[in-house]
Amino acid sequence: MGWKFEGRWPADVKKAVVIVVPHTSWHDFYLGLLVRRILDVDIKFVAKKELFKPPFGWYFRWMGGTPLDRTPGQNKVEAMAAKFGNKEEFRLAIAPEGTRKKVQDWKTGFYYIARTAKVPIVMIAFDFGKKKVQISKPLFTTIDKEEDFNRIRRFYSEVIGKVAHYT
Repeated sequence: MGWKFEGRWPADVKKAVVIVVPHTSWHDFYLGLLVRRILDVDIKFVAKKELFKPPFGWYFRWMGGTPLDRTPGQNKVEAMAAKFGNKEEFRLAIAPEGTRKKVQDWKTGFYYIARTAKVPIVMIAFDFGKKKVQISKPLFTTIDKEEDFNRIRRFYSEVIGKVAHYT
């Protein structure tokens, strides 16, 4: 398909929060599945609970998905961080935008899940402009949240999504 990879999956990272940005189209899903297969890395994902209803709910579960109830007032960060628990290997993909539309601010749950679970964040970008999949080195959260987010924003600063005006 003409796509290239920049970076490699860090082989020693058995647990991580994997953020995939930008999320501008349904094409991101199948591209993510393809990339996961090429990398030969087991990466689970969360998606809105509505996707897990019939007739396709079984498919999303079979593909490694977990439904996320986005109703306010829940302790989602702790619940997701607990999934890392005693597992020897667990990687969780999240789209920080929380939607395929353009957003001004990302949801920050991914950051707090990584911090609470004491696992790194691995950034993956699907750059449709350059037909390139970029994979970062692991980023461990620090006490300086602002600088951590600056590093994350720099990684994605020139990436163009499938629907460019949502990037």
